[in-house]
Amino acid sequence: MTEKKTPLYDVHLASGAKVIEFGGWLMPVQYSGILEEHRAVRTAAGLFDVSHMGEVAVSGPEAASFINHLVTNDISLLNVNQAMYSPMCYPDGTVVDDLLIYRLGEQEYLLVINAGNIDKDVDWIKQQAAGYQAELKNLSDTMAQLALQGPKAATILQTLIDTDLQDLKYYWFWQGMNINGISCLISRTGYTGEDGFEVYCPAEAAAALWQALLKAGEPYGLIPVGLGARDTLRFEAALPLYGHELSDRITPLEAGLDIFVKLAKEGFIGWEALTAQKQQGVTRRLAGLEMTGRGIARAGYPCVADGKVIGTVTSGSFAPALGKNLALALLDIAYVQPGTAVGVEIRGNAVDAVVVKKPFYRRPK
Repeated sequence: MTEKKTPLYDVHLASGAKVIEFGGWLMPVQYSGILEEHRAVRTAAGLFDVSHMGEVAVSGPEAASFINHLVTNDISLLNVNQAMYSPMCYPDGTVVDDLLIYRLGEQEYLLVINAGNIDKDVDWIKQQAAGYQAELKNLSDTMAQLALQGPKAATILQTLIDTDLQDLKYYWFWQGMNINGISCLISRTGYTGEDGFEVYCPAEAAAALWQALLKAGEPYGLIPVGLGARDTLRFEAALPLYGHELSDRITPLEAGLDIFVKLAKEGFIGWEALTAQKQQGVTRRLAGLEMTGRGIARAGYPCVADGKVIGTVTSGSFAPALGKNLALALLDIAYVQPGTAVGVEIRGNAVDAVVVKKPFYRRPK
């Protein structure tokens, strides 16, 4: 399979980024170093190329009813220019993908999907659209997406636009915003635990937008950030990563995403399975772990207690902002209470850990 490149691939190489393959894409894993980039986002700001993410436009008189059938959250609650997070499930309640839904107009929506799932998701969405008056367009190759994250993000972006960013609320967005002559969609969501913005533009304008943002942010400590720090940042905030905390073997209820599963909205794909699971109670659930023994837990490591395997690590890392080795793990329900002592098998040895509350990191108020 030929690896794909974002419109910023050459810019990353020219910047000296270390590039790796990720989900079929050649992406920068780091520029100056993961720890330095992580700290920059926590204390100032970081700029991410997330143009590998997919975008699917859904429009038409039945666009809303179709999307409501497709996802677990209730998009009838969305106003125009408002965004929503939702899992998208299979009939058995496990997860096809997790996505953002933007309501662009009365009958227009944009679905933002994970890079490694674009082909699978588009096929799934097309299959489910049969019988609905809804038009689908895969815009993934025509759009670029940059993420500006960190406590200085709003200050930096404000230097480039006339509209007051204080008026852009969390999970809302503005369309047709002018940045150096480039028409952009600006949303305020984020995947780092910090305040931040996503800036969408035509793919051919991505390099100019990237340079404009970096130049505007230079006085404020803005630096480019790769996938390595993107993962440690989202991990500290206990945000799920598809293929780890969510997958076609894990339901959103097991992942602790109950708030995004609107069971009162009957008829969505996976409703029957998730309703039954809710009524019976989940037998396992995502929990946070702090390693009290020496070692870093990695995805796939077994968790043990009482002489048996009680679950599996889904993500694990040193948490740079907290100075601790932490993990997310899917554990038997009897072991998910904070304070519970468990072990994580690292190279055949059970290393001590304790269950702790999630998220590990919350940004200062």
